Amino acid sequence: MSQPHSHRPEVPSGQSTQSWSQSVQELHQLYCQWTAQTLSLRFDRERLWCEFLRAGFNAQDLKRVLSYLQNEIRSQRRNIGALKLSNLLQLDRFEEDLNISRVRLRPPTPPPKPTLQQPPEPEVDDQQRHKIRQQLRIFRQQLGRKNSAS
Repeated sequence: MSQPHSHRPEVPSGQSTQSWSQSVQELHQLYCQWTAQTLSLRFDRERLWCEFLRAGFNAQDLKRVLSYLQNEIRSQRRNIGALKLSNLLQLDRFEEDLNISRVRLRPPTPPPKPTLQQPPEPEVDDQQRHKIRQQLRIFRQQLGRKNSAS
């Protein structure tokens, strides 16, 4: 039986083991800082971070998803468990949350307002007012005569 040479996750070609390990440590420290948690960086967590980096994600993506999830949690649309490292670093879900965090939701466009507007009432000057009163008086008198003749 052959024994594995190391318990370290595979390092992608083109990167030194030291820079890869440093990237993992930096990401883990940022995660702990941004979530106000203190978690040790054990092998399983290190492996998750390596897979995260290997998938092409970076610290900016992590910050964006954490901010998105924290807003969703405050709005009671997501559970606090979404911030657990083991949940966060499920790469398919991380990618989906990253894409959703980039979506710009626009409020639905309001229906067009009816363009029918009442024409403004014309201003009535004193002369017109006097004329209207006089016509009203005559009309009332004519009504009164018809009622008394019946």
